[in-house]
Amino acid sequence: MGLPVKLVQRLTELGITEPTPIQTRAIPHALDGRDVMGLAQTGTGKTAAFGLPLITMLLREGGRPEPKSVRGLILAPTRELANQIRDNLAGLVGKSHIRVAVVVGGQSINTQIKRLERGVDLLIATPGRLIDLLDRRALRLDKARFLVLDEADQMLDLGFIHSLRKIAALLPSERQTMLFSATMPKQMNELASSYLKDPVRVQVSPPGKAADKVTQEVHFIAKSEKTNLLIELIDKHRGELALVFGRTKHGCEKLMKTLEKAGFAAGAIHGNKSQGQRERALQAFREGKIKVLVATDVAARGLDIPDVRHVYNYDLPNVPDNYVHRIGRTARAGADGAAIAFCAPDEMDELKAIQKVMKTSIPVASGRPWEAMDIPPKAKGGGGRGRNGGGGGRGRGGPRGGGAGGAKPQGAGKPGGQRRRRSGGGNRGNGGGAAA
Repeated sequence: MGLPVKLVQRLTELGITEPTPIQTRAIPHALDGRDVMGLAQTGTGKTAAFGLPLITMLLREGGRPEPKSVRGLILAPTRELANQIRDNLAGLVGKSHIRVAVVVGGQSINTQIKRLERGVDLLIATPGRLIDLLDRRALRLDKARFLVLDEADQMLDLGFIHSLRKIAALLPSERQTMLFSATMPKQMNELASSYLKDPVRVQVSPPGKAADKVTQEVHFIAKSEKTNLLIELIDKHRGELALVFGRTKHGCEKLMKTLEKAGFAAGAIHGNKSQGQRERALQAFREGKIKVLVATDVAARGLDIPDVRHVYNYDLPNVPDNYVHRIGRTARAGADGAAIAFCAPDEMDELKAIQKVMKTSIPVASGRPWEAMDIPPKAKGGGGRGRNGGGGGRGRGGPRGGGAGGAKPQGAGKPGGQRRRRSGGGNRGNGGGAAA
């Protein structure tokens, strides 16, 4: 593919002998100096697809970076992804003269300033911390000949567009730019036209498509019953790594403690954790010391742990593309994996949006789709543990909810046990829905 002999030898030492499809299609164009827009599923080797050409061109040029300067800049939306890229590239450069550094929030900015004084060949950064360093005049970008935007769609989701504009204005107009992503939202074309010149579009799978070896399923279940079902399912594979995605920081922390009380070795990473706490939890998960990791979407990018066999969407994401990234944490590097989603009544809109993006229907594992129960997607409540029924659970009535009706709530207009147009019921339910 035109890579230097020493770099090929290094890849062989790492056990990498065959390029992935995205690498096969992107690397030759990148080595020719073309701007590249790469679209591929997570876990398909995108980091090497841009990292190998960058390292090759820097090796060919030789020389050293000037003080406080950067020769190649790689922007990533999250700390976890930035650190993952750094680890991968550091392994590729081996003992060569190329210096790789990472700057992210949550770590000492003074230490990072000192690290940048000598100059860096390849700098991986999150936009926020990079702007902090630029404001302090800790580095300059006028010597950067290469720019990579990794997981560019999430940068848009997280509102980094203004930061990107500010950073791009400091880079030379004559540069090579590469943009990589697993999904293709509408704003991506605008982003590409702003920063890429006559790019080659490389696409090895339709945007929004899950990895081929991921099996998917959805459980229609009352919100109050999600934890019980999660415990029941992960108890069947206690020896295997499971990643559980929640929506809020508080919710993830609470769920992690509940799992610990249930006897599982569990940890959590979210925005309320320090960078050190997040890294320690990830390392323990990677080493198998904890088997269940509960996370917000902060972990949906950059988490490359081949042994993750199960991904649970405990809460469905508000942004449908994030579902693709979440389930991309399993079935990596050709392995098998399972993605299990829980859908409460008020999450039907999210499920519909996910299936629209993926252009497929996720197989139903248990429960009945809420439309079949005449429950509006956004009905308040979702049933609970009402003694006399409660709103939808795991497709069955009884003490834990799941029935279509229940005893007549105070003020309700229909007798108990009849199908209602709204969720809920149950005299004693602690999560009952709205009155009919």
